[in-house]
Amino acid sequence: MEQMISTISEMIWSTPMLYLCIGVGLLFTILTRFVQVRYLKDMITLLFNGKSSESGVSSFQALTLALSGRVGVGNIAGVATAIAFGGPRAVFWMWFIAFIGSASAFIESTLAQIYKVKDKGEYRGEPAYYIEKGMGKKWYALIFAFAVLLAMSVLGPECKQIQLQQG
Repeated sequence: MEQMISTISEMIWSTPMLYLCIGVGLLFTILTRFVQVRYLKDMITLLFNGKSSESGVSSFQALTLALSGRVGVGNIAGVATAIAFGGPRAVFWMWFIAFIGSASAFIESTLAQIYKVKDKGEYRGEPAYYIEKGMGKKWYALIFAFAVLLAMSVLGPECKQIQLQQG
């Protein structure tokens, strides 16, 4: 069983996935006409303008909240490991992937805003919502939600535990 899971994992998380992620990131970068560069000045201006939304959350607070959910042990350990093994070249490739990956993040955030729903005075928007509302495939949204639940409750904590034990 362990060998089968290892084989499947190697097939999924190997070169084809790398090319798929880079290709999709480049496609989104081109389709959005380099949104990462076009709105850079606006992003910096909004970040430091000090204004708050109706709920009292400033742009800087929203950024730090979003980053706190994305940066974890894997990001820190992964960057350190990449630099240790790859040297300065690794930094270039991390910047390249971050640049094209930010177009994918922009698309995902935009879809979440377009298809968000208001529930008891609060907005909710995530991939399961825009899969259901945008694509009209509730069954696919349910499969996605179940996969996320499985990853967050079983697979994710175990990976972090193993990484902390080895680290």
